[in-house]
Amino acid sequence: MTRRLFVLACATVIEEMIPLMPEGVEYEVLDFGLHVRPEELRRTLQQRIDALTAPYDAIILGYGLCSQAVIGLQARQSPLVIPRVDDCIAIFLGSRAAHRAQHAREPGTYYLTKGWIEVGDTPFAEYERMVQQYGRERADRLIRIMLAHYTRLALINTGQYELEKYRAYARQTAERFGLRYEEIPGSTALIRKMLYGPWTPDEFVVVPPGATVRYEDFYPPDEITGPENPLSSDQEAGEILSR
Repeated sequence: MTRRLFVLACATVIEEMIPLMPEGVEYEVLDFGLHVRPEELRRTLQQRIDALTAPYDAIILGYGLCSQAVIGLQARQSPLVIPRVDDCIAIFLGSRAAHRAQHAREPGTYYLTKGWIEVGDTPFAEYERMVQQYGRERADRLIRIMLAHYTRLALINTGQYELEKYRAYARQTAERFGLRYEEIPGSTALIRKMLYGPWTPDEFVVVPPGATVRYEDFYPPDEITGPENPLSSDQEAGEILSR
């Protein structure tokens, strides 16, 4: 029997989900820029969840912990299914374990995907806007602050798209801002599980109707490891610009 699913996701995640999506699955795309405003993202997600008054077998969120934006969300008539990851980087890499392996290997990495490049909501794209707004000297100072902890720019290749022009952009961007370029393999494994299951406790948070998403759902007290990046690079950029 086909399950009735509804997907709520940002533009970059939904782009990876659509080629794999079962026929008949409904979805809504939320503004990518909400990533830098976690409280607004939480409010928007809750509003969309509340608006889905028809019962679904599950409402799938194309988000991870995302600067704790999903903490406090309440499931209404339908259960919520959320990947048990810190952010969408792990979704594109295929698992929390893959993200942790990359983080352990080189923690100072800024990740790009086709979707992030197209959306243009990165410090690299923001630099040109800062030049226009603040002048080159201040823009250079701000971009140095944004990228102070980064040494590598990694393009994630999930294998779903032709990436040649995005490779060119990523290489040029890395060279321009003094970062080492690397292309790393992604995976659709977690996205497939989001859409088809199984939603096992080690990889997903499943919130039954009437219950609330808790931080402990992602990091139980017996786990000593917290989020890899409590402040995402996109949020960090946004906070610097708001100062």
